[in-house]
Amino acid sequence: MPEEESFKIVDRRGRTGDAASEPRIEPSATPPPPLETSAEARGERKPGLEDLFMMLAESALVNLGAEDAASGAVSRDLNEARAAIDLLLVLRDKTEGNRTAGESHLLEQLVYDLQMRFVHAVRGTRPA
Repeated sequence: MPEEESFKIVDRRGRTGDAASEPRIEPSATPPPPLETSAEARGERKPGLEDLFMMLAESALVNLGAEDAASGAVSRDLNEARAAIDLLLVLRDKTEGNRTAGESHLLEQLVYDLQMRFVHAVRGTRPA
């Protein structure tokens, strides 16, 4: 059986090993103040579930042929529109019982409107 090799670990970080010579950092009795980078600190409102619903609805509308507010471009991709609507339906199912009345109302309105627009887009008719 071959003889096992041994090895030695050498700490090359420049410490002498003398604990008394190393500076000690004492924990502070009071925690530092929080950084002023949060949306609340800047006086902005935090994004919520309604913002997610609106983002997906906007994506669906743009892909159904509405003009993109940011670029002004008009595109049509029914598969992407369907995917955005399906995501809203998944969110409706997964957040059931955890939404406010306002969030539920908005979500139901968006889903209904987008589904109707999708049907009209597939049929090639204009919504009323």
